[in-house]
Amino acid sequence: MKMDLMSGYKGVVGLVFGNENSSNEDRYVERLLDRISNGKLSEDRRNAITELQAVVAESQAFQLAFGAMGFPIMLSVLKEERDDVEMVRGALETLVSALTPINHAKGSSNEVQPDLMNTDLLSREADSISLLLSLLEEDDFYVRYYTLQILTALLTNSPQRLQEAILTIPRGITRLMDMLMDREVIRNEALLLLTHLTREAEEIQKIVVFEGAFEKIFSIIREEGNSDGGVVVQDCLELLNNLLHSNASNQVLLRETIGLDSLISILKLRGSTYTFTQQKTINLLSVLETIKLLLKGGSEADPGKDMNKQANKTTLVQKKLLDHLLILGIESQWVPVAVRCAAMRCIGDLIAGDSKNLDLLASKVLGEEPQVEPALNSILRILLRTSSMQEFIAADYVFKSFCEKNADGQSMLASTLIPQPYSMNHAFLEEDVNMSFGSMLLHGLTLGENDGDLEANASGAVARNLNKLRCFDLSYLYNDKSYGKKLQVLRIEIEAPMQSLGAPEPLMHRMVKYLALASSMKSKDGKSSTSGNSYVQAIILKLLVTWLADCPSAVHCFLDARPHLTYLLELVSNLSETVCIRGFLAVILGECVIYNKSTDSGKDAFAIVDTISQKVGLSSYFLKFDEMNKSFVFASVESSLTHKSFTRSSAASMADIEDVDENDLSEKKNMDHPILSSVLDSYFVNLVKRLEEDIREQIVEVYSHPKIKVAVVPAELEKKNGENDGEYIKRLKAFIEKQCSEIQDLVLRNATLAEDLAKTGSSFQSEQRASGGSDRVQLETLRRDFQEACQRLEMLKADKDKVESEAIMYRNLAGKMEADLRSLSDAYNSLEQSNLQLENEVKALKREGHSTFPDVEAIKAEAREEAQKESEGELNDLLVCLGQEQSKVDKLSARLLELGEDVDKLLEGIGDDVGVAEDGEDDEDTE
Repeated sequence: MKMDLMSGYKGVVGLVFGNENSSNEDRYVERLLDRISNGKLSEDRRNAITELQAVVAESQAFQLAFGAMGFPIMLSVLKEERDDVEMVRGALETLVSALTPINHAKGSSNEVQPDLMNTDLLSREADSISLLLSLLEEDDFYVRYYTLQILTALLTNSPQRLQEAILTIPRGITRLMDMLMDREVIRNEALLLLTHLTREAEEIQKIVVFEGAFEKIFSIIREEGNSDGGVVVQDCLELLNNLLHSNASNQVLLRETIGLDSLISILKLRGSTYTFTQQKTINLLSVLETIKLLLKGGSEADPGKDMNKQANKTTLVQKKLLDHLLILGIESQWVPVAVRCAAMRCIGDLIAGDSKNLDLLASKVLGEEPQVEPALNSILRILLRTSSMQEFIAADYVFKSFCEKNADGQSMLASTLIPQPYSMNHAFLEEDVNMSFGSMLLHGLTLGENDGDLEANASGAVARNLNKLRCFDLSYLYNDKSYGKKLQVLRIEIEAPMQSLGAPEPLMHRMVKYLALASSMKSKDGKSSTSGNSYVQAIILKLLVTWLADCPSAVHCFLDARPHLTYLLELVSNLSETVCIRGFLAVILGECVIYNKSTDSGKDAFAIVDTISQKVGLSSYFLKFDEMNKSFVFASVESSLTHKSFTRSSAASMADIEDVDENDLSEKKNMDHPILSSVLDSYFVNLVKRLEEDIREQIVEVYSHPKIKVAVVPAELEKKNGENDGEYIKRLKAFIEKQCSEIQDLVLRNATLAEDLAKTGSSFQSEQRASGGSDRVQLETLRRDFQEACQRLEMLKADKDKVESEAIMYRNLAGKMEADLRSLSDAYNSLEQSNLQLENEVKALKREGHSTFPDVEAIKAEAREEAQKESEGELNDLLVCLGQEQSKVDKLSARLLELGEDVDKLLEGIGDDVGVAEDGEDDEDTE
């Protein structure tokens, strides 16, 4: 009966999987399951389950066939035959094989994955999870080991369902935690299972911590050798990160119970020769990820996040975390780049917004006597010398965190910006140990110019370092105190590479020269000919935007060199430049308007607006802002700050940091460098948006008012004492000419503005026409590709809807057929019970000796007797009636005789008439 039900279940699943006809695999698996379920000999059943495990482990077809009918039987073995260890082992091993993917050859993406389907089917079986968890209490090693493997497979493919099931099972998580104290193999498997189980499950995280997870995790890490351990240490740290991620309560519990000493000890580098295998690198990255989570403090929605973050920072600093991070990130140059970058980012998080930690970093010195230098100088040296863009960004993050909300730190760094004498410019970067921070920075900017070849030496790494000038002012754009530091930097003058080339020039003018150099190093088709130039322009422009903001003196210095404005206007109209480059140039031009306090006719705000209107066009100029705001770089600034989980699958890729391939990027014309999304931060983006609003308002204001507000004083129209008529007429004529000139200028200005604003978008269209046929072809190709992609997307959506509808139909069909099978099974059971009851009655009759067949003759005799009795009764009744009639005839005859009638003559013929009438009726009936 059990096999009949399993066959029916197989048929239903066969319909769902599109395999209605029974295949050889189905029949073979069915025979093996029949031997396991209905076999009489224990040895035969064990052989059958061994054979079933072997075929399921080798073929996807057998996996599919087993999944269609085998799970109820395997679960029945696990539930009812616990005493037979070999059968339980075989059943568990068969389940492991059914849930393990087989990749003999890569098939199509739409191909059925039996392991995933089997996982889903097993997780839906009633009480399957509780049954598996109960097996963890068995004494047999392999039973516990295979059970953990099955749970891990279920959790990998159906995490939410398994997490919900385990939460409803009493002591479910406790049993899993007990496995951490088991033998090493089982411990490692349980560790991997808990790592998957605690991901994005806050309730489970709390229970696991309550069961003593922190103590067990650090105990295992110490046994494995801390950072020198293998992948088990990585799994422990991943489990630890899952428990601490966005969970302030667990962070408090870790800090207040076992403390953070065990965590800090993992960072310690041991031994005289530091060797870094890939696994050690991953382990260090994992523990740095743990520190990063502690420095974050918890989820953004947690009201106690800031308090918890500050408590974590205080505790970590007390445990000398900063010293260990400086060793990993700054001092030990043999440490892999990925670890150095992660350590420097942790330094930035540790000091951000914490005045004590900021002072602590500023006071740190590195190196050994006599070659010692401040830690900040060492970090700057990394900025100036590194060839890794990721390390460059990580060191930049340290300076950003140091300067943010740290006016004293900014002043300290700005005060060291003292140019070195001309003779010191010949020194190599390695010889600048005794230089101050600012002197080293300026030395790095001018290094290589001393040979007189500015174009050959100022590119590459030197040009990238220009971004570092924003260390002392970018984070304080809304702080009035930053104005003094900008003036201080503005007074810095750089000596010319050769004395014959002229007097020293301001640092700002040198930055503009570097900008022109970076632009000129592009080939005619817009591709960067030197690695790094594709984003050096944006970095220099970012510096200028920050420098000019809220600083009229900086604007005046910038406009002192007349070619600067002309160059910016040419560059902003160059369609080969990227969207961000043109947007930054538009911002700088706008700053020259809103922060312009000049009264010179050729440099004032009115002149700048007129020049922009004539050279670029106001509609086209404003369009630069819209394009910049929609660019990839601005859109990805916030997304680049989101947290990414550090898992085993992503560990290898994160351990091997590779910079962006410049050769690949050079093939993409007019595309902004992706690294800009890491260099640009939210502060700068907000500054640009604020400046954009101010620029639009100020330009409208400029067009609404004349250059000079003329006050019409009646006294000017009157003749002065002692003034003759000729002088009076001449003065009135000059006054009227001045007024006419002003009015004409205002009319022309308003007409130009009206024309530009009325034709919004026309300049953009003319730019498109001017860009030539190649751009139109490219645009048309992109539009065609977009339409094709939309069509493919619609087709995929239609296919998805069709597949979902078919799946629903098959699911309903499966449910209906299961119900039919249930009703047929109930009817069959009822018939079997009735049949059994009849058989029991027959057996009872046989034991009593009665014949099972009835006596026909006796029945006939009894029937004849009853018929004879009935006929005799009727005959007697007839005789009584005849007697009564005869008596009546006799009385009538006697009366007739008394009356003298001949009775015999009267009765003559009466009987014959009756007989003739009866004969006539018989004849009619016959006819």
